[in-house]
Amino acid sequence: MSNGDQTARSARDIPIWTRDEIESPCVQICVIHPETRLCAGCARSIDEIGAWSRMSADERRTIMAELPNRQAAPTTRRGGRNARLKR
Repeated sequence: MSNGDQTARSARDIPIWTRDEIESPCVQICVIHPETRLCAGCARSIDEIGAWSRMSADERRTIMAELPNRQAAPTTRRGGRNARLKR
């Protein structure tokens, strides 16, 4: 066995350090909508985001199950021509 083969083999035998990551719905679009107070990316509240790492796995799963039913931002338009005409 050559010296290069021994180095490659010993590198494969070294256990790799890993850690359990907390499951999160974050999609890296972190903008809190001013009206709904929910994140535009994941639909969590600012309080939920802040407490996420301290929550139990069950608490996080409960919130994640609710997220598809939340509307992070209103879908109706806030202005434009129609809003000006209604005055």
